[in-house]
Amino acid sequence: MAKVVIGQCPICQDKLRVTQLSCKTCGTQISGEFELCKFCQLEKNQKYFAEIFIKNRGNIKEIEKEMGISYPTVRRLLDEVIEALGYKEEAKKNAVNQGDILEQLSKGEITSEEALKLLNGETV
Repeated sequence: MAKVVIGQCPICQDKLRVTQLSCKTCGTQISGEFELCKFCQLEKNQKYFAEIFIKNRGNIKEIEKEMGISYPTVRRLLDEVIEALGYKEEAKKNAVNQGDILEQLSKGEITSEEALKLLNGETV
């Protein structure tokens, strides 16, 4: 089984840096301080979700079906990945607004038509 590079320190959760690279074929070694890509710093479950999301071309219905989860769960996981990639403010803003709208819909405070308008950024 291949070993996977982790992106966060298991002790303090800070970002890890690579300090040596080596070629398996010729034995060349390069030392220095290299940053891992953003995706390497995702947690295992976030990488899995991102892979499923990309494989299904962002089709929420297919992601729901493959993972056996609901629409709000798909959105929450997507927002977590977006935040982990460094786009924190936008993810939080969208998650709160959409979460509120879905909650209002589930409580019967707004109709499905109103919810769709709100989710599309329209006024009711």
